[in-house]
Amino acid sequence: MFSSGAPMISVEKIGGTSMSAFGDVLKHIMLFDKARINGRVYVVSAYGGVTNQLLEHKKTGEPGIYALFAARKDYHGALQTLAVSLKKLNAGFAEFGLPLDVADAFVDTRIAEARNYLDAMHHVLASGYLSRDNVLLAAREVLASIGESHSAFNAVEMLKAKGVNAILLDLAGFHDDEVWTIDERIHNSFKGLDLANNVVVATGYTKGIEGIMREFDRGYSEVTFSKIAVEVRPAEAVIHKEFHLSSADPNIVGLENAVIVGATNYDVADQLADVGMEAIHPKAAKPMELAGIPIRLKNTFEPEHPGTLITKDYVGERARVEIVTGSDKVTLVEIHDPSMVGTVGFDLGIMEIFLRHEVSYILKATNANSIAHLLWDGSVTPELIAELEENYQVVTIKPSAVVCAIGSNISIPGVLARATKALADAEVNVNCVSQTLRQVNMQFIVEREDYKRSIVALNHSLCVNSGTPVPVA
Repeated sequence: MFSSGAPMISVEKIGGTSMSAFGDVLKHIMLFDKARINGRVYVVSAYGGVTNQLLEHKKTGEPGIYALFAARKDYHGALQTLAVSLKKLNAGFAEFGLPLDVADAFVDTRIAEARNYLDAMHHVLASGYLSRDNVLLAAREVLASIGESHSAFNAVEMLKAKGVNAILLDLAGFHDDEVWTIDERIHNSFKGLDLANNVVVATGYTKGIEGIMREFDRGYSEVTFSKIAVEVRPAEAVIHKEFHLSSADPNIVGLENAVIVGATNYDVADQLADVGMEAIHPKAAKPMELAGIPIRLKNTFEPEHPGTLITKDYVGERARVEIVTGSDKVTLVEIHDPSMVGTVGFDLGIMEIFLRHEVSYILKATNANSIAHLLWDGSVTPELIAELEENYQVVTIKPSAVVCAIGSNISIPGVLARATKALADAEVNVNCVSQTLRQVNMQFIVEREDYKRSIVALNHSLCVNSGTPVPVA
């Protein structure tokens, strides 16, 4: 364990989109502060699109190499195609000092090693000796690791070309048979490292006996970042993205109307994750929150801007909504049954059905004889609906959108009134509303076609014009 809060050490996560613009990463992050080049641990993602090619497209579900392996199809050819695309990426970094012969040789070696692993798994699958599901999960682990190993290797080579003392920390563990957990691998990998006088580039993927993909799926790089931060204990941890954490999506409200948040707390970060806008993966945030490590979100392309600091105890000095966000990929499922009135534990039966179908809801609203749950579109399957209809009198399925007004200090009279007035003025009808006693998140269910209009209206009223006093009853 390193000294807590050592000011010369920082842990910084760089996302895939930023890594693809590595010239900007060098200029705006790694080489920006000449006095503080050393003493930094960078946790890097794969270049943009690479993990989609390896596994499946994160948003569309388009299959990648993993699907070919699972279907016993030509994964060899797909791995060779991957090698060509990775070398093409390499060529784009030659101007920043990447030695192409060294980088391309690394690609060839790692692809060959991965192919050998997959071939062995292919034979095991054919034997029937092990569970198919377990073998396929192992294949996902092997494939996922390739992208981060590639980008981390290149980053170190380019830093060395700039005269920086750079160390590669390849946590994928391709060349060892250590039976370590993820935490043990990180702890043992940092033993004896001189962090203060070097730059360390660590892979976002970490090999461990529990399987980081099994535990965290595509959020694994932020989990590695979190675990390294807890191990090293920097004064703060930094996440570099290609945008600021803003009051609303600039693509919806316009860049000029997106107010940089500046400061917020972990509770707000959890609310964002709950509706799919992850400032940081919630399973990565929690250990850092418990360790008292603040997280700073910075824009890669604006290095002088302090960005947004997330801390455990932050509460805004004045009441304001910090972020307006949501999703138009949700479905409202409402159960109506007259027998609900006065029946203790009626909703337990609904929860048991959700559990059987592995469904988690975003919000829940109820009255005397109706219970509405908001679910992600992908979890609303024909099998789920059939079982609900078999057990309850009326089941209504309504494709919807959710818009949320979130802030660390909105627990005063007038904020809800202003929000609903903004929606009414925009001619948006609210179908369902939810807010808990803690009052950090007001959630409105609206028609799907009203989603963007709702975001614009709430952002304009609650964030852009937040300097206007909130009316107090």
